[in-house]
Amino acid sequence: MIKEIHDANFEAETNTGVTVVDFRADWCPPCKMMDPILKSLSADEAYGQRVKFTAINVDHDQATAQKFDVQGIPTFLIKKDGQVVDRLVGARPKPDFAAVLDKALAD
Repeated sequence: MIKEIHDANFEAETNTGVTVVDFRADWCPPCKMMDPILKSLSADEAYGQRVKFTAINVDHDQATAQKFDVQGIPTFLIKKDGQVVDRLVGARPKPDFAAVLDKALAD
């Protein structure tokens, strides 16, 4: 499950545990390409209970995107207990994304 978040609740939603933040827009083809990958990862036993998957629409919530210097979408921040531990820009294959999550969970 991917939870839609906003500028107003960004900190509260991403300050504990491992969180994926998907900076995206509805009109973005690479963002849409990532949807099934993120849904699959969020449903995977290895990640679904241990990683929180969130999405923020940069067309509606620009302050957070500016704060993290998001210049291209999709951009993914991997946060662990409120700290950014990794950043991915652009569409990525599922194994690459899973490897980044594995690293965040292991640290």
